[in-house]
Amino acid sequence: MPDIPLTMIALLCVAALAAGWIDAVVGGGGLLLLPVLLLGLPSHTPAAHALGTNKAVAIVGTTGAAVTYARKAPVDVRTAVRIGLAALAGSSAGAFFAAGMSTDVLKPVIMVVLLGVAAFVILRPAFGTAPATGPATRRQILAAIGLAGLGIGFYDGLIGPGTGTFLVLALTALLHLDLVTASATAKIVNCCTNAGALATFAWQGAVLWQLAALMAVFNLAGGTLGAHTALKQGSGFVRGVLLTVVFALVANLAYEQWLA
Repeated sequence: MPDIPLTMIALLCVAALAAGWIDAVVGGGGLLLLPVLLLGLPSHTPAAHALGTNKAVAIVGTTGAAVTYARKAPVDVRTAVRIGLAALAGSSAGAFFAAGMSTDVLKPVIMVVLLGVAAFVILRPAFGTAPATGPATRRQILAAIGLAGLGIGFYDGLIGPGTGTFLVLALTALLHLDLVTASATAKIVNCCTNAGALATFAWQGAVLWQLAALMAVFNLAGGTLGAHTALKQGSGFVRGVLLTVVFALVANLAYEQWLA
């Protein structure tokens, strides 16, 4: 592990705790955790090590949240895993194309889409608040595998930020889930994509395991707490956090596009 001041390690652990909570409620924890890692690691540390360490930390919190949700929320684990495997394939394809494509062209498009999503959620207060009326149809599941799995998985490999949030929105719309159940399902999908990415970074030797293990303890605590909070507070609370994360994601992308 690189030489990191104790105060910075403490900051990284607090960020891991907060990111775990945010990610469990509505996705988007990487918006907080990855920038803090990039800031906290010594300047000579390759960026791949920050990405790999981020995945090693995130998969622990995501798994903890997924287990908590699966115990108390009506999650169709089989459907979630099928979407997750599709997302794993999509993220691998996205990572392949990322090497030869400028994401600067895509970021403004993503910002417009996010603002449209925010407007939709604000103008449709009932979105994601009603429980599912019954099991998803075959057509709905196939649509979720195609869009939430392959499509958003491809985005995750190509750009990445806000993948969990996009998953929650897509699963709510396609499978007619309430926001709490959609968050629960998204965690299982995230476990699949994180596992694939972590395997790649580990094979490349781009994971700071000692630091990741310490931060993962805090991320697990945050993820478990976030899942309990969402289950207790319900879809209305998740909706508020969702809008906050969407606007934070737009601000983050705008900063990277025009100010960084």
